[in-house]
Amino acid sequence: MNSFKTITAKGETVRFNLYIGEAPETSQAFLNSLPFSRDFFHAKVSGEEIWTPDGLELSIAQENSTVFIDEGEIVLGPLHKRNKVSKCIGIMYGEGKLLDCGNIFGKVFKEDLPLLKEIGKRFWLSGKERLTFEVL
Repeated sequence: MNSFKTITAKGETVRFNLYIGEAPETSQAFLNSLPFSRDFFHAKVSGEEIWTPDGLELSIAQENSTVFIDEGEIVLGPLHKRNKVSKCIGIMYGEGKLLDCGNIFGKVFKEDLPLLKEIGKRFWLSGKERLTFEVL
């Protein structure tokens, strides 16, 4: 099992592949947490990103960790008191940069990137929306 999906409140499905080789601990911990739902918002300072501060409390090490996230990647903030993105889950739909290092553990399917961009722009204009994450 190397992929998952997120479903918007409007019923749109966006699929992601996990970075099993680059972030094995984060990928497995995320998979073990499925399914779950959270309210996501548009980021204020990190760019074209939808995110939740109420992510997963996973006791994982930093791996494949950086502030520079590519378009379509998903990131999770490991539990560290000094980390500004601890517990956060972010999905970058365009250009941006995190406030602190997060574990990059997956990327949207190439053919789903246009839909992810549409969803991101909708978040920017309308505010929060609930996303559900499930095994693909």
